[in-house]
Amino acid sequence: MGYFRELPNLQYQSPYSSRLSSSSYITAKNLFRRMKMRDDLQNVFTIFNKYIVKDGDRPDTIAENEYGKSTFDWVVLISAGIINVRNEWPLSSKDLYDFSFNKYGLSLNDVHHFETTEVKNSRGVIVLPKGKVVDDDFKLTYSDNKKYYTNDETSSFFDGDVDRVIIPDPVKGVTNYEYEVLENEKKRTIFILRPEYLQQFLNDIRNEMTYKRSSQFVNDKLIKTEN
Repeated sequence: MGYFRELPNLQYQSPYSSRLSSSSYITAKNLFRRMKMRDDLQNVFTIFNKYIVKDGDRPDTIAENEYGKSTFDWVVLISAGIINVRNEWPLSSKDLYDFSFNKYGLSLNDVHHFETTEVKNSRGVIVLPKGKVVDDDFKLTYSDNKKYYTNDETSSFFDGDVDRVIIPDPVKGVTNYEYEVLENEKKRTIFILRPEYLQQFLNDIRNEMTYKRSSQFVNDKLIKTEN
């Protein structure tokens, strides 16, 4: 992954018993330096493209298609705000089924939770949106004006009897597998940096990864520390 090549190095005292002396040092990548998108750019949607992750897509294949290099997979992940690829990247259909079966076993098609169905009144106005998580015995009662008028000033008013409408079962069950599918689908929409802004992003990152002079300074890409 090209990400680690961008990180600066640090030298610290060797912890190994095989070291030659207390002044033996080893060099490692400075994982305390973390790359991120500039805060002032995160809400500038014009520099990002919306991307729908398809089955078989990986960060490196998207980077190859978008930026011409698979090693820019870390740019895809950073611009998408993904830290843990294992948990935050969408699974393929097969992997999702295998994951769900391993998680729920024979309870795969049991009800995970209940959600509302959409309910409209006689004028077509939504009084209950779909997708709200509720208890299985949830009921809906609302008042409905069936007579609807518009006066000459085009302002609306109601006249006539008010009906009390009872919907005894405005819910549906969502199975464990359906729930995992829905959660997986939420991960498919990501926003990635547009190719024309890639070089500026790299310049900003590399500038941030450069060490400033200090008591630990060795060079722009290396510091030396005692612990």
